[in-house]
Amino acid sequence: MIEVAKDFLVRSFAPGSTIALLLRTESPLKTTQRVVTLQQALAPRYLGWLAYQNHHGANVYVATNPLRSGSRKRTKECIAAVRHLYLDIDEDGDARLAALRASDCVPTPSAILSTSPGKYQVLWRVDGFDFGTQEIMLKRLASAFGGDPACTDCNRVLRVPGFFNRKYSPAHSVAVEYPSDATYSPADFRLPDETRFATLPLRGNARPKSCRKDTHSERDWAWACHQLAHGKDAGKLTHELAARRTDKPNPLYYAQRTIDVASARQWFLEGAPMDDVITMLESLRRFQLPAALCSARAREIAGTAQRMISRKKFA
Repeated sequence: MIEVAKDFLVRSFAPGSTIALLLRTESPLKTTQRVVTLQQALAPRYLGWLAYQNHHGANVYVATNPLRSGSRKRTKECIAAVRHLYLDIDEDGDARLAALRASDCVPTPSAILSTSPGKYQVLWRVDGFDFGTQEIMLKRLASAFGGDPACTDCNRVLRVPGFFNRKYSPAHSVAVEYPSDATYSPADFRLPDETRFATLPLRGNARPKSCRKDTHSERDWAWACHQLAHGKDAGKLTHELAARRTDKPNPLYYAQRTIDVASARQWFLEGAPMDDVITMLESLRRFQLPAALCSARAREIAGTAQRMISRKKFA
């Protein structure tokens, strides 16, 4: 758990950064903020303290952007630079995330956090954004993909993966995936003005017409489902799809994700229970991913596939 959180902080902030950590309990309602250097936050004793607080009911958050050195607060004036763009997806999360993954209007996310079943926080590591440009782009992202329109401030916080989301019972382990290691510029985001966007529908995976250039991802999905339904090996299909989609920033990640969701869907259609699907997903990637990530990822993918089938039944 601590190693997942440590890795996320190292990926998210440059050495020497000042960051803001937030602890919030639901009952009794209490918020505690700490402004520390990245090095302080990465210390085993400090991470252990965060884990202790999380175990005793505190949710753990971090500001999306670094603070100015010497800051004591997390106000907009204290933000040093724009490090990330982000998107909060709280409703119909699986369909909206699928639309985002398939869109040609935005680059591959740097990180995708599964904060609770069907809810996600998406991050892009960026450079070249000023505060005004960031806020405009955050509004366009929320409008295009049905994200929370209130989450457009440069000093916004997000959950730290590796810890538990204590808002729910039972608590949900916050998982993370890293689809891309790239750093993006404003030119990589090709979203039209938010006033011309209609929010994505609650059902289906429709995308704004102005963004739709091709249907490669949809064809890949149909191909994967067809091949798996006819008994083809998931490992071989993964390598074949990765070789076909070298246009993706991370072809192997894309292929693994597509094949694994399609595999889980197929197993559910064949009548496998949830626990068996999770076990089979873990087995499929156990030699390619760290154990903790592999387990959390398997649960998230199984939940995604199950909800996809449920939507088809009741749509």
